[in-house]
Amino acid sequence: MKKIILSTALLIAVVIGCKTSSSSGDSKKLAIAFEAKSNSTVSGTATFIEKNGKVTFVAKLAGLKPGVHAIHIHEKSDCSAADGSSAGGHWNPTFKKHGKWGLGEHHKGDIGNFTADANGNGTITLTTDEWNIGSGDPTKDILGKGLIVHEGTDDFISQPSGNAGARVACSAIIK
Repeated sequence: MKKIILSTALLIAVVIGCKTSSSSGDSKKLAIAFEAKSNSTVSGTATFIEKNGKVTFVAKLAGLKPGVHAIHIHEKSDCSAADGSSAGGHWNPTFKKHGKWGLGEHHKGDIGNFTADANGNGTITLTTDEWNIGSGDPTKDILGKGLIVHEGTDDFISQPSGNAGARVACSAIIK
């Protein structure tokens, strides 16, 4: 009887252990680096971590002019143009108007604004269930897109892109 109970307990522990390790395998992480554009000195990194159906995005930038800057996901993972224009327009797979994340209509790529301090350093974080990493769903999958930092502030009104000015950094969202 003790062997059966012990064997059953061991089997349950193994099953629980396997379940725990498989759910941690559901996490996906993507880290990318920015390259300067439009004769700027901007540098930095961005990470996307997908876990439990949500993606957490964190960008850390340096070399910016102090003040408010916009950041958006753009249509293409092409940063070859000196001004970043090769990344195309904002990623907008659901054909919405440009706007502010969480308030009315917005593009899936309309991340928003962040502030660079007096030393030109800035950070922005966003968590959403509107993105994923590598699912193939054209309305949610961020792979194959571009990440652009703008010189100015997104006004959240001007169509189609918020009048945020020059593209000062670009990164391809690729594995």
